[in-house]
Amino acid sequence: MIDKDFDEKYRYDGKDLGVCCQQGRTVFKAWSPLAERVELRLYKEGTGGEACRAEEMHRKEKGIWEWEFPENLHGMYYDYLVRIDGKDTRTADPYAVGCSCNGSRSMVVELGKTDPEGFGEDTAPAMEGEQIIYELHIKDFSYDKDSGVPEPYRGKYKAFTLMGTNGKYPTCMEYLKSLGVTHVHLLPFFDYGSVDEAGDESQYNWGYDPVNFNVPEGSYATDAEDGLVRIRECKEMIQALHKNGLRVIMDVVYNHTYREDSWLQRMVPGYYYRYQADGSLSDGSACGNDIAAGRAMVDNYIAGSVMYWAREYHVDGFRFDLMGLLTVELMNRIRRELNAEFGEGEKMLYGEPWRADDSPMERGTQAALKENAGSLDNGIGFFSDDTRDAIKGHVFYEEEPGFVNGGRGMESLILHAVTGWRDGGASFRPRSCAQIINYVSAHDNFTLWDKLVLTLHNGESDFTRRYEDVLAANKLAAFIYFTCQGSLFMQAGEEFGRTKLGEDNSYCSRPELNMLKWGRTVEYAELVDYYRGLIRLRKKLPGLCDKSRSAAARIREKNICGERVVSFWVDNRDFDHSGGKWEELLIIYNGSFEGYTLELPEGQWEILADAREAGCCWGIPGGQKELLVKGQSGLLLGK
Repeated sequence: MIDKDFDEKYRYDGKDLGVCCQQGRTVFKAWSPLAERVELRLYKEGTGGEACRAEEMHRKEKGIWEWEFPENLHGMYYDYLVRIDGKDTRTADPYAVGCSCNGSRSMVVELGKTDPEGFGEDTAPAMEGEQIIYELHIKDFSYDKDSGVPEPYRGKYKAFTLMGTNGKYPTCMEYLKSLGVTHVHLLPFFDYGSVDEAGDESQYNWGYDPVNFNVPEGSYATDAEDGLVRIRECKEMIQALHKNGLRVIMDVVYNHTYREDSWLQRMVPGYYYRYQADGSLSDGSACGNDIAAGRAMVDNYIAGSVMYWAREYHVDGFRFDLMGLLTVELMNRIRRELNAEFGEGEKMLYGEPWRADDSPMERGTQAALKENAGSLDNGIGFFSDDTRDAIKGHVFYEEEPGFVNGGRGMESLILHAVTGWRDGGASFRPRSCAQIINYVSAHDNFTLWDKLVLTLHNGESDFTRRYEDVLAANKLAAFIYFTCQGSLFMQAGEEFGRTKLGEDNSYCSRPELNMLKWGRTVEYAELVDYYRGLIRLRKKLPGLCDKSRSAAARIREKNICGERVVSFWVDNRDFDHSGGKWEELLIIYNGSFEGYTLELPEGQWEILADAREAGCCWGIPGGQKELLVKGQSGLLLGK
């Protein structure tokens, strides 16, 4: 029976599960407390063939099985034969750091031998005063032939290592570097099961189907058959991003596994999953199973995996898929352990503060949902769906608009969003705006462009057409969330009107539908420049970048000026309250389709952003008393 007594009896806090391969010896350690016998089997190849050696492992305390070889087995493959209740079950190693093609066998790896040249000296770029996150799928980045990336590298880790792509305009890393974002959030790149690594390049999946949690995905490597190539090339990708001034966030999925019949289940049946009272699997993930976060060895596994990616691959942050299926206690533990090893706040942590359905939690734990934000460490962020839906409309109802695309009655919500919901207005209250991730689009659901087309041109939607009202609404949506307190997150391509032709769930659609179409950076250069200007401007505005618990006090004189028109003032002095370039900001959002006339307050004001440009400063002629704020636009003034 799996209960607290089982946890107390078999909890193992050692950091050496898996394989340690160094200094002329190789030690295998597995945790399988229910097993009667565990046999280790070695192979020269990743697939096919019989084991070249088999050894019955020694049982130790706490359910540990161990075997040591007085030789370095780097490059060998292995699996286990685990006997439970008299039945032998083959399994790979859930703690493995290397694997075969499609992950069916684990691989012995001396990790130091997989480092690209200079990786030992690789460090993240210095942390900027503001974090601006760019969400990106590895295959989407370079699959388009117009990316200029050579065909063998398209859709691969290696595409990130190319600086010049010989195109007519900047693409890939050149483009990314010029945009000004600080962090690249990469959709899951640990080994997942929904793509055949031996198959052709037309396969596609977002990757939320984990198989081997501590091994890079092989379909992004130039050679999926050699288990060492994926490790080296993944490190090269991260190293290249660092060299170009970009930190790397890893999208992690610890809430479920690709199948219930996972390596975890085969090692310790019934331990790693949640079950309903009737014995059926819990499915709060809507993916068939839920990992039982809150149990000792589950939490050790997840925390250990996060720390492994941070240490070995130099990952700078983690985004947790369906974080609401994990626990407050586990998330706070991960935050503490990262802080202790790397420095407070050095590694970014955030996630989805929701789940697809209810899931039975371990007794004495809290779900990491947004209603429990007050119990989460202030250094753990979460996506603000409240801000997203107020700006562009409900994410699940395509016809429902928000503030920028014709929605009514959204004025108060928009003004609450400005402070990161610290002044109320939502079903939760964050500890500070540091917990809030502001965004209007992500890989899930409609792209921003498609949502705007559907709401503004319902019934005659042509997603490839240049609609001027959609372009204006896109600019205003960006203007709003870039002038809200909290951290900023954008979907790759949002800044050039990315479209998936109205497909709202493209997780396994054709790569041609999902890929970044680099020609749109030219077609919508005006929009790209607007985002680039907002990014540049945001970094200069301490009143909006402030993440302290008192940051909301900087926002004052919030005003509903009329239907779909709001304004507010910002104390923009530096953090020591000394004078900055602009001590005060006045911000107006005009979501209506008509112009709004602003009576200029006294003082010498500059326009920092309007309907046309962002990030450029130009003065207002002396004596001018009014300014016109165009319909579907924002205005940012500095004094």
